[in-house]
Amino acid sequence: MTKKIFITGASGCIGHYMTETLIQDTNHELYLLVRNPDKLKFDCNARPGINILQGDMRDIEQYAELLQTIDVAILAATAWGGTQEVFDVNVNKTLRLIQLLSPQTCQQVIYFSTASILGNDNNLLKEAGELGTDYVRSKYECMTQLSELQNVPPITALYPTLVLGGDANKPVSHLSSGIPEVAKWIGLIRWLKADASFHFIHGADIATVVNYLVEHPAVSEEPRHFVLGNSPLTANQAVEQACAYLNKKIFFRITLSPGLANFFIWLFRIQLAAWDRFCISYRHFTYHNFVNPETIGLPSYCGTIADMLRTSGIPGKDIKS
Repeated sequence: MTKKIFITGASGCIGHYMTETLIQDTNHELYLLVRNPDKLKFDCNARPGINILQGDMRDIEQYAELLQTIDVAILAATAWGGTQEVFDVNVNKTLRLIQLLSPQTCQQVIYFSTASILGNDNNLLKEAGELGTDYVRSKYECMTQLSELQNVPPITALYPTLVLGGDANKPVSHLSSGIPEVAKWIGLIRWLKADASFHFIHGADIATVVNYLVEHPAVSEEPRHFVLGNSPLTANQAVEQACAYLNKKIFFRITLSPGLANFFIWLFRIQLAAWDRFCISYRHFTYHNFVNPETIGLPSYCGTIADMLRTSGIPGKDIKS
């Protein structure tokens, strides 16, 4: 059955993977709200049913009539900078868009938050709301208010962990943009150990999960919450796997303790915000019940550190050094 899907954030990294997958793998009617259609690098004429709405989240009320007819809303748009714009777009207008949807017509809202607002127990992390960047605090505030909304469609909240992605036809994520530089320093990094852990996930795998969720709406009105990420890795495992891919031997390792890290921060006069300092002390950004294509019985595009390096254009090495 063909669905009418309203999408925000299609011009971003995740948005490109997600929208391209829906274009290629479904016949659903897509309505893409974008400020600048020139940023869309996929083929908007690939098939019928791709509708470009040039507009801004801050003017979402002008789409009230259309939103009443929507079957699925995928909300991936986000503002990153400027306190007023961040809170207006990420909180006020996002909540307003959800309220403009028809609870009788809309099967689900797939809302993109961030895993940064969650603690290890998958509940809201109060420090994110107190110390986070404008972006993090806005996501925390939106989730807090979202839980209080009534008479709205069922909510599926997604919490991406560290996001990879980007190529010649897609915007490069912040994480992926830094991987080539990190790879250059692996000869030094391999001698260090650190007590930290994390998840990561590729935009292509997020798109696979979203496509699955579109076809499998919630069976109840209770909100669904999914952390998007591959199996957790320690920082030491990540370095070891990167060294194996790049064929770099590890002979010994020095523990980089929080105290030593703080010494280097002081020595080199590095300026850190309160959220950065919290992240250095917190260190273990891992979660329960994480979701990726493999957890729903589908193949993953990028599930290992070797995949991360390969998809980022870093070739493996055959010569030991």
